[in-house]
Amino acid sequence: MVDSMAEMLGRELECESLLDCFHGLSDLDRRAFAILVEADGPLTVDELAAEIDRERTTAYRSLRRLAEAGVVEKEQRSFDSGSYYHVFAPAPPDEVADAMQRMLNDWYAEMGQLIAEFREKYDGAADGERAAPPEPE
Repeated sequence: MVDSMAEMLGRELECESLLDCFHGLSDLDRRAFAILVEADGPLTVDELAAEIDRERTTAYRSLRRLAEAGVVEKEQRSFDSGSYYHVFAPAPPDEVADAMQRMLNDWYAEMGQLIAEFREKYDGAADGERAAPPEPE
C-alpha cells in the first residue's frame, strides 16, 4: 500500500531514504553506493562484486541502476595493451543534490497544478452546488 503524503511527511528521513524516495533504490543498490562512497577511489565491477559478496552481473546491474539514477559516474580507463575497463565512483554530491532539487521542484509544480485543478473543480461545492464525483483514472 502506498503511504499517504501525511504519513511520508511524518516520518524521519535519512540520506539513504532520500535516495530511495527519489530513485527507488534497492537495499543492494544503497549498499553498493555506500561502499563506493567509503572507497579510497573508483572501483571496478569485480572489486564491487567482491565487496558486496555477489556475482559480477549482480554488481553490474546495481551499478547500472545507480548510474541511471545519476548518483554514480562511470569512467573508462585504458590498459597499455589498448584494451579498456570501467571504474565507478559516486557522482559529486552537489550534482546529485541539484538533480534531486530539480526533481522536487518539478513535482511541487505538478502538485500545485493538481491542487489548482481540484480547487477549480470543487469551488462551486462551497456555494451549495453539487460537485461532480471525481473521474476514475
